[in-house]
Amino acid sequence: MLLAASLLLKALAIPLLARVAWVDFTTQKISNSNVLLLLCLGLGSLLLLAVPSGSWWDMGLSALAGLLLFVVLFPFWVMRKVGAGDVKLMAVMPFLVGGTGLVVFSALLLVFALVSVLLVKNPFVLPAGAFRLYVQHMDQKGVIPFGVPISAAAIGAIAFQFYVSLVLAGSSGILQQLN
Repeated sequence: MLLAASLLLKALAIPLLARVAWVDFTTQKISNSNVLLLLCLGLGSLLLLAVPSGSWWDMGLSALAGLLLFVVLFPFWVMRKVGAGDVKLMAVMPFLVGGTGLVVFSALLLVFALVSVLLVKNPFVLPAGAFRLYVQHMDQKGVIPFGVPISAAAIGAIAFQFYVSLVLAGSSGILQQLN
């Protein structure tokens, strides 16, 4: 039951991540309130799993990864290479996807970041003229809304966690007992 509640908190984060991606894409801003809400959802999800099991490994790994990401990305913010919202959002992602979901998140982030850079650098591959002009404008300003690939990778990692949970529930016979 606590696993279901944990997954529900992660499911609530998906529309918020989509909103963060859209707002970052259109305005190049990530609000602190959205980052804080994602942190609370992630911490709640981790606590629901850690307290009954007595294992704080996932929580500790998430905290360590979040701190490491913040420390590594902070100098890039100082040099104006990434935005402060991007740094804060990246520091919160380990709490949201959990320590065990970091590998999937990292792989998806790499793919989505490369796609984002390719689209910004080669806007002629896009179908709509207005969208192409907008992306060209972002290229001229040197701005890539990094919140979009971060959010997409987090949504993908959460979806993978849902898939794994369903596979485990199906293989353990829980789904057959419900029918």
